[in-house]
Amino acid sequence: MTANAFWKWVFWICVAAVLVLSLAPTAPELPTTGWDKSNHFIGFISLAVLGLQGYPKRGSALFAGLLLFGGLIELLQSFTTYRLAEWTDWLADGVGVTAGYALDLTLRRFTSLRP
Repeated sequence: MTANAFWKWVFWICVAAVLVLSLAPTAPELPTTGWDKSNHFIGFISLAVLGLQGYPKRGSALFAGLLLFGGLIELLQSFTTYRLAEWTDWLADGVGVTAGYALDLTLRRFTSLRP
């Protein structure tokens, strides 16, 4: 398996995990930072960094796709009785994606993780 294929697998596994964690009923055993917005930020910064590793030439599409994914999560949460859809969660997703891009740029500039 190539490094690129590995990052793609990790990215899609994390997409699925974020979706499940975002739609599961809240429970004490779910992983959390204790503040909902930081959970969104961490999830989406992670997705951005992993996605850029797996799809380095698809940055714009990945950025748009992750923002749409965050919006989809909020929409789906609005159909549940145990989750709240909040535009500030979507904002936290967007800030996380943007921070992920900045982190990826920094990693590429100062390391040899990607050519």
